[in-house]
Amino acid sequence: MNSNSYNTLFQHVHPYEPYLFPEATKLIVGTLPPPRFTIGELKEGDVNFCYGSRDGQLWPILNRIFDLDLKFENTKEAISQRKSFLKERGIGVCDIVARAERSKIDASDLGMENIQLRNIVGYLAKYKRVDTLLFTGGNSKNGPEYFFRKHLKLHDIALNVVSSKVPRVHSFEMPMVGNLEPRTVRTVSLTAPSGAANRAVGSLEAYKKRKDENPAFTTLDFRVLQYRPFF
Repeated sequence: MNSNSYNTLFQHVHPYEPYLFPEATKLIVGTLPPPRFTIGELKEGDVNFCYGSRDGQLWPILNRIFDLDLKFENTKEAISQRKSFLKERGIGVCDIVARAERSKIDASDLGMENIQLRNIVGYLAKYKRVDTLLFTGGNSKNGPEYFFRKHLKLHDIALNVVSSKVPRVHSFEMPMVGNLEPRTVRTVSLTAPSGAANRAVGSLEAYKKRKDENPAFTTLDFRVLQYRPFF
C-alpha cells in the first residue's frame, strides 16, 4: 500500500441494481455488500448476487426455511436459483444505501461515510403491491432501519410502533401518489444475518432460554425461527 492510500477514501458503490418486479409484495432491505463485491474480487463460496457473501447467513437461513438445496458457489446456476426463488415468493431486494465512502476497507456499517441513500419511497410508489419491508438489521447507527427513518423524515412520513419485541415491527402510511391509493406498509427489523451480529443474538433472553434447553442450539437456528414467520 502506498503512502497516499491512507488519504484516499474507498468508493463503496452498491454493485447490484434493486431486484424488483411488479408481483413483489415484500422487499428485503439492507445496506451494502462487502467491498470485494464492488471491485469484483469475490472469494470462493461467494455468489455474485444480493447477499451472496460466503460469510453472510441470509441465504443459509432461507435455504433451511424453504428447503431450497441452494448452491453456494460463484456460478450462474447459483444466481439463477436465488432469482427464481425470490420471483416465485414475490420477494424483491432493494438495499437502502446506493454508495458510501470508507477510510477503512471493511464491511462495517459504522465505517460508512458520505452516504447516499436510494429512494425507497419512490420504489414503493412504483411497485404498488409491496406491503412489507424486511430490514436485515435494526435501528443501530447506519443500520437499514436507521437509514429508513431518516429517509421517511424527508418525505414527512411517520413510522409507528406495532410491536416493540425483537424483531420489532412498525408501520407507515404511503401517501396517495397520482392515482395510487394510500396504503399501509409494514416494516420488520430482523436480527442482522451476519457473523458480527452473533454477539447481539447471544445476549437475547429468547436465545439464552433456547440454548439452556438445548446446548446444540445455534445463532443460525435462532434466526431461522425468527425469520420464518415473515418470509
